[in-house]
Amino acid sequence: MRLPHYNIKWSDAVVRPVFNTSAIFAVVVFATMVAGVSESFSADRELMLAVYSVPKEAYEQKLIPAFKQQWKQRTGQDIRVRSSYGASGAQARAIIGGFEADVAALSVEGDVDQIAKAGLIAHDWRKGADRGNVSASVVAFGIRKGNPKNIKTWEDLTKPGVEVLYPNPKTSGGAMWDIIAIYGAGLTLADPKRGPAEAQAAALLKQIQKNVKVMDKSGRESVTTFERGVGDVIVTYENELLPRIKSGRPMDLVIPGETVLIENPAAIIDRNVDKHRVRDIAEAFVAFLHSEDAQRAFAEYDFRTITQPAKAFSQPAHLLTIAELGGWDKVAALLFGPQGLWTHAVEDLARGK
Repeated sequence: MRLPHYNIKWSDAVVRPVFNTSAIFAVVVFATMVAGVSESFSADRELMLAVYSVPKEAYEQKLIPAFKQQWKQRTGQDIRVRSSYGASGAQARAIIGGFEADVAALSVEGDVDQIAKAGLIAHDWRKGADRGNVSASVVAFGIRKGNPKNIKTWEDLTKPGVEVLYPNPKTSGGAMWDIIAIYGAGLTLADPKRGPAEAQAAALLKQIQKNVKVMDKSGRESVTTFERGVGDVIVTYENELLPRIKSGRPMDLVIPGETVLIENPAAIIDRNVDKHRVRDIAEAFVAFLHSEDAQRAFAEYDFRTITQPAKAFSQPAHLLTIAELGGWDKVAALLFGPQGLWTHAVEDLARGK
């Protein structure tokens, strides 16, 4: 348990070399109270979140304040909620390495699975509401204002002279979604007359990777690089682009006809919530993320909701899901494992192949 911070200055106390039984009794009572501080003591209650970088504004400006208010109304307690933001894969590795987050809200289910495999998550987090997912988006293109390179399709990203940005999938969950979208598009667009669809999808992935100018550590860093004027097109979350376009940034949005539905999970970290004795708060927070209030808050920041059709958003002709592509474990191994298609593409390009 994290003990409350009592603002006691021992220098202010008067130390008397006498045995006063009343004073001794008072000290004993105080010590007993500190040793067994009730969880209802509001100053002791603190929740620590590990969140991927993209939804930082939604959490800080809407979700966390709304949950704290809701908890106060329900229990009478004031609680602290601290949060850490960074690339999804980096957050997962930090938790496995000892960062005692109580809740992980990450970009991809594979990162949550890694935490579970390390023994920190004991429950089946996918059996919760919405299969454990709390927000959604799609992979889209951010292009320069007016689309000077006439970029509309995935094939356009393979053209000579087109500089592409997306993050590094070794650290960024967003990059994994980007690359999955490329591969899924390749399967969808494959021409049976040109051979196996898998080979055509792998070729598309390699051709686009050849044009990648910069791979930052996270989706948020990648967008920042694009805003500095690097690259002709950025492959990223739709919800990263829409707010910038609405605020007048000189960029446009293109949703390719073939893309993937991004699903972002959240799960409590069993070992940490039990150690910190905040399971009730952590479970309530994750449940809150699935609520209508939280989904409206996500929508305010241009995420697609997980429970209702996203009527206000552009609908691609072919919206693929990770399940349709074989599930996360299969796709992750196929693309990002030691023998993965993306791994081989990067290695071949580094050797000039």
